[in-house]
Amino acid sequence: LLTPCKGDLVKEKTEKKIRFWCRIFLGVYLVLLVYFLIFSEEWGRTFLEGEYRYNLVPFVEIRRFWIYRKQLGMFALITNLFGNVIGFIPYGFILPVIAHKCRNGLFIVASGFSLSLLVETVQLIAKVGCFDVDDLILNTLGAAIGYMLFAVCNYLRRKRYGEKI
Repeated sequence: LLTPCKGDLVKEKTEKKIRFWCRIFLGVYLVLLVYFLIFSEEWGRTFLEGEYRYNLVPFVEIRRFWIYRKQLGMFALITNLFGNVIGFIPYGFILPVIAHKCRNGLFIVASGFSLSLLVETVQLIAKVGCFDVDDLILNTLGAAIGYMLFAVCNYLRRKRYGEKI
């Protein structure tokens, strides 16, 4: 039998700690995501009685926010366009760290889209905010960027430690 060397045991312990803290971070991240996207009144979330609001035409809201950025203000532009992208980057980065089975880019993009679709559907049903196809696009882009950042970091880590790439 081969016994693992001390370096392998240290590496395994470190990886377990990283996965543990990433699970904690993912849990906190998902709670905050739900809060900001569904419950936060500071972010324009109000429960509307009898009114369903939705946009099913791609790029309409993105274009509107860009064209009227001076009237709407930079805060509105940044929170709507960049906030939707940035908000899903942690999802695309952390999920493959936690679960080796989730290290497929297509899976991350599809699951990021599914999570975004779930949030948008809850917003529609609860009449909170607006179901917006542009948010699906931007959120999915954020998950994809998060995965690309993970892939680059993972490549650099493997290259540094001489692991098979």
